[in-house]
Amino acid sequence: MVKSMTGYGRAVETIGSMTITVEIKSVNHRFFEFTPKVYRAYSFLEEKLKAFLQQYISRGKVDLYIQIETDDVEDSIVQVNHSLVSGYINAFKEISERYDLEMDDAFEMLVGRSDIFTVRKAPADEEAIWESVSKVVKSAVDAFIDMRCVEGEKLKNDILFRADSILENVSFVESRSPETVKEYNEKLKNRMVELLGDANVDEQRLLTEAAIFADKIAVAEETVRLRSHIDQLRQFFESDEPIGRKLDFLVQEINREANTIGSKASDIEIARRVIDIKSDVEKIREQIQNIE
Repeated sequence: MVKSMTGYGRAVETIGSMTITVEIKSVNHRFFEFTPKVYRAYSFLEEKLKAFLQQYISRGKVDLYIQIETDDVEDSIVQVNHSLVSGYINAFKEISERYDLEMDDAFEMLVGRSDIFTVRKAPADEEAIWESVSKVVKSAVDAFIDMRCVEGEKLKNDILFRADSILENVSFVESRSPETVKEYNEKLKNRMVELLGDANVDEQRLLTEAAIFADKIAVAEETVRLRSHIDQLRQFFESDEPIGRKLDFLVQEINREANTIGSKASDIEIARRVIDIKSDVEKIREQIQNIE
């Protein structure tokens, strides 16, 4: 199915103690460009996220935002600086002996010393976190791809509509081209009669001139190749693989054939149809820039 490079997806889910929010969006880009936006504590997810998304996205500038809310209480560890505690106790003993004080207040005095305690987060279980996050990312990616497919179908329909318009104009060029040879032959004959008067007109010369003119304006090869390119374009849309780059190259070939036909055009009606063809080609080129 044809996919646009523009898309958006969002998913929110609570797994265990974590509430995970994932948003993914993308715009056009020649290659795959990934920009993750995650808290520094979860920066270990970035490479995993990139590899995960590349399974589903081949082109586009992709922004991924992840928010993880969790209960910090059970993830905290309190550590005691035993060396510092020993120092305080020895100091309390010295004070007690020198000033004849009771040691009963030593514990209360220690509790009040915040410098003997260190509170830090417990080491993260990275694999467990990734397992949870990847589930929510997959849900967001599914929504994201659905939107890309909807947009891609619109692009496909518009491109095929313009391809049909090109073929209609090509058919006109193919039917009109032989007529221009006949008209040229008549004009040439009338011109020779006008110049020679009653003298006999050299029919062989007329045929030779008409043949030279017909060869000069012949566009059969170009129209055949152009039709072949349009057929190939339709076939690309039946593929399940990313086709944006292939279409871009193919449109260059279609445009080349249209330019050649235009350079050979000696008839105003054909010239007008060539302009219409080139206009449709340019619109197709613009649309293809949005296709993955």
